[in-house]
Amino acid sequence: MDVRPQNVLHLFGDVWITDTVISTWVMMALVVLVVVVLRKRQPAALEMLIDFLLDIVASVMGNEVAKTYLPFLGTLAIFIGVANSVGIVPMLVSPTRDISTPLALALVVFFAVHYYGIRAKGVLGYLKDLASPLYLAPLTLPLELIGQLSRTLSLTLRLFGNIISAELVVAVIFSLIPWLVELPMVALSLFTGLLQAYIFTSLATVYIDSAVKASE
Repeated sequence: MDVRPQNVLHLFGDVWITDTVISTWVMMALVVLVVVVLRKRQPAALEMLIDFLLDIVASVMGNEVAKTYLPFLGTLAIFIGVANSVGIVPMLVSPTRDISTPLALALVVFFAVHYYGIRAKGVLGYLKDLASPLYLAPLTLPLELIGQLSRTLSLTLRLFGNIISAELVVAVIFSLIPWLVELPMVALSLFTGLLQAYIFTSLATVYIDSAVKASE
C-alpha cells in the first residue's frame, strides 16, 4: 500500500493535482449535497448534529460562549470527521493521509486562536496576557509563542499519524484475511476517524477558550 499522495491530473506548467486534493473536492461537494437534502427532508437530523457539536464545545467553554464559536469549531469537526472517513468510499482516499491537510488544519486553528483572542481582548490586552507576568515579558512571550507553534506541530502529527497508521493496519490485516475482516476493519477505520475528529476539535476548543478568557 503506497500512502504517498498520487499525482492524478496535470495542469499547466508543473502543477499536479493529487488524489487527496480530488478527494477533498468530492468530499466537500458531498457534504454540501447531504446538508441541502437533509435541510429539506430531515431538518431534525441537522438539529441533532448541531446539538451534538454544541455539547462538545460547551463542555469546555460553557453553553452561551460556545454558540459564538460553534460555526468555526463545528465546521472543523465535520470537515475532519468526513475527511478521515471518506477513504472507505471506492476510488477516494482520506485527505488527512496527506500531511499537508493536517498541517493546513492546524495552521487554521493557530491563526484562529490569535484572531479570536485579539477580537475578545484587543491587541494590547491579548499581548499583555501572552507576556504575563509583564516583568518577565522578554522571556515569557517568546516561550509562549514557541509553545503555540509546538502545539500546532503536535496537532498536525497527531492527526496525520493516527490516520495513516490506522489505514496501514487495515491494509495489512485485509491483505492477510481479505474477506473475514472487511466489515470490522471498515468499522475500525470509521471509529478512528471520528475519534480523531473529536480530539482535534476538543483541543482546538481548549486553545480558543484559553485565548479569549481573561488571565487570572
